[in-house]
Amino acid sequence: MSQVQSPAAEAAGLTQIQRVTNTFTAPSKTFEDIKRGNRSWWLPFLLLVVIGTGLWAIVGAKVTWETVRDNNLRMAPRSAERLNNLPPEQRDRQMTIAAAGQKWFWLFAPAGVLLMDLIAAGVLLGTINFGFGGRANFSQVLAVVWYGGLPGLIKLILGGIALFAGLAPESFLPGNPAGTNLGFYLAAADTNKALYGLAGAVDITMIWSLVLTSIGLAIVAGVKRSSGYMAVFGWWVLLVLLSVGLGAAFS
Repeated sequence: MSQVQSPAAEAAGLTQIQRVTNTFTAPSKTFEDIKRGNRSWWLPFLLLVVIGTGLWAIVGAKVTWETVRDNNLRMAPRSAERLNNLPPEQRDRQMTIAAAGQKWFWLFAPAGVLLMDLIAAGVLLGTINFGFGGRANFSQVLAVVWYGGLPGLIKLILGGIALFAGLAPESFLPGNPAGTNLGFYLAAADTNKALYGLAGAVDITMIWSLVLTSIGLAIVAGVKRSSGYMAVFGWWVLLVLLSVGLGAAFS
């Protein structure tokens, strides 16, 4: 005899672990659950903190933050030239500050991600509701952004694995820790800055996250999938172009 699930059981929805798992295997289930009212996103944030802190510790042990600083300076020759023109004592002090800045910036990066996701959720909410006639609310969209961003954790994990596998410290950049994009394989010093920026932006894990976020946004807003894709990818293309342009101008 088949058992009929009670309305109370249906309202309970998925657990956080189920939502994380389904994001990779059956994303519509996760986003439909968010639409039903189950909007908590503390587990994706906790995973970011744990995995990000783990990579931070590996970088400190196997790369050192002084090397990270030097790697960044090689990508910004104008900044490196300004440092080299300083008096020795002042240059050494600035180099020490730069290394410490890298260390603490990346330790507290999850807080920065939280802030950016809050902004992204607000922008996407306005876009999908006012631009495409959606009916989403802020908490739904924020949950979609967090679950949609889960593939980015794979890149952090791959970065840690690469360091353990013998990746040269001189090649490591915390902002691009794994070879999931063409920019990882290009020599920054010998590549046109705009091309290098575009190559780094077209990242497998980023595209995956954008697709998931597009699907989720469309589901919680009750609009066509195409509207979700246009809203998410439209903003992404604009941000990439601005980032590449500014990077080429000021590097």
